[in-house]
Amino acid sequence: MGGFKTLAMLVERDYIGIFGEMNVGKSSVMNLLTQQNTSLVDATPGTTADTKISLLEIHGIGPVKLFDTAGLDEKGELGNKKRKKVYSDLKECDLALVVIDPSSYSFEVEEELIERARDMDKQILIIKNLFSEDKEVGIPLLKFYKKIAIKANDDSYRQRLLNFVIDNFESRNKKQALLPFVEREEYYVLNIPMDVETPPGRYLRPQAMTEEYITRNWAYPVSFRMDLNKARSERKKEEKQRFLSFIDNFKKGPEAIITDSQAMDIMAEWVPADIKLTTFSIAMINYFSRGKLRLFVQGLKVLKELEEEERVLIVEACNHSRVGEDIGTVQIPNYFREKFPGVVLEHNFGREFQENEQLSEYKLIIHCGGCMISSQELNARIRDVENLQIPFTNYGLLLSYIQGDKALRKVLEPWGLASA
Repeated sequence: MGGFKTLAMLVERDYIGIFGEMNVGKSSVMNLLTQQNTSLVDATPGTTADTKISLLEIHGIGPVKLFDTAGLDEKGELGNKKRKKVYSDLKECDLALVVIDPSSYSFEVEEELIERARDMDKQILIIKNLFSEDKEVGIPLLKFYKKIAIKANDDSYRQRLLNFVIDNFESRNKKQALLPFVEREEYYVLNIPMDVETPPGRYLRPQAMTEEYITRNWAYPVSFRMDLNKARSERKKEEKQRFLSFIDNFKKGPEAIITDSQAMDIMAEWVPADIKLTTFSIAMINYFSRGKLRLFVQGLKVLKELEEEERVLIVEACNHSRVGEDIGTVQIPNYFREKFPGVVLEHNFGREFQENEQLSEYKLIIHCGGCMISSQELNARIRDVENLQIPFTNYGLLLSYIQGDKALRKVLEPWGLASA
C-alpha cells in the first residue's frame, strides 16, 4: 500500500482548483467531474470546511489533482482562516475553475478571486452554475475568459463540462522541443552580432538555451560574430566574404543557421539556399508559447490592411536597459514610420501588459521572444488577446516579414509552416 502511495505522488499531475463563494455549487462541480460523491453537498453555508482533494485521470488531459475549496465569503475568524487556505491552494493550481451563481446580486468575491488568479498568471475558466435562468455577470475581467453555463447537480452536463475543460486547458506537462528540427551529428551556426546591448561575460538567454539544446541533442553548435555595421556599410563585400569563408570551412556544411533577428536584412540575402535559416526570437516564442508559432504567423496578415490612426502595441516581457539600435524601441518603430506613417505605436514593458485596460483597442500586438518570462506568463498573455480576438505576432517574424515573402518563407521552413 505504501508503494502505491509513493507511485501516486511521483506522477506528474495538473492541479485544478474549484473556487467561489459558499453555496454556488463547487462541490457539485467536483462530484460531476469525479462521477462520485467526493464532496459533501448540502444547502447549509460553509459545508466545505477544508479543501477536499481527489486524484483522477481525465482523458484528453491526463493525471490531475482536483481541489474543492471552501467558500471565500464566510465571515469571522474561521472564515479568514479558510480564505488564507483557499488562496494558498490557488497558488498551487494550474487551472482555476471559478464557479459563479449568475442570479447573485454581488460579485465582489469573484472579482477579487479572478484578479488574484490573474496576477499569478493562472489559467481561468468560468462556470456559471444555473440555479434559475442564466444572466450576464457584471465582472469586467470576464471578457478575458471562456465561460460555460451548466446545472452542476445534473449528471447530464458532465460530458459538456469535461469537454469544456479539455478544450480550453493547456497542461503544464505538455513537452515542447526548443529546436525540433535539430538532427544528431549535424552542425548548426549561431549568428551572434554582439551589439552594445550584449552583456559582457555571457551569452543572452536565447543564445545560451540554443547552444545547450543543440549540444544536448548530440549535434554541434558553432558561433559566428557578424559585424552588422560593416555588413551595412561600404565594406559590405568584405564582411560577406568573411561570412561565406566561415561557412565554407565546414567539411560538412551546417544544417541550419539561427540568427539574431536584427540581422535578418543581411542573412536573408547571404545565407545559401541549401542551408536552413531561422531566428532566436522565433525559436523562443514557439518554445515558451508551447508550440503556438502558427498563431503568431497568422497575425502578420494585419500588416496588409493597417490604416492611419490605428493602434499597434509593442510588448517586451522584461525591463532591460535599452541602448543603441534596440529592436522594440528603435528598429521596429523606424519601419512603421516608413511604411505606416499614420499608425500609432505604443509600448508595454514588463507587467504593464497585464495592467493595460485598453488591449481591445489595438489592431495588432507585436511581442518579443518572451525569453525572460515563464511559459505560464506568456500563455496567459496569449489567452488574453485570443479571447479579445486581437491578432498578434513576434519580433523575429516581423523582422523577417520586412525582408519580403521569400525571407519569411525561409525562416518558417524549419518549423514546417507556410508564410501568412
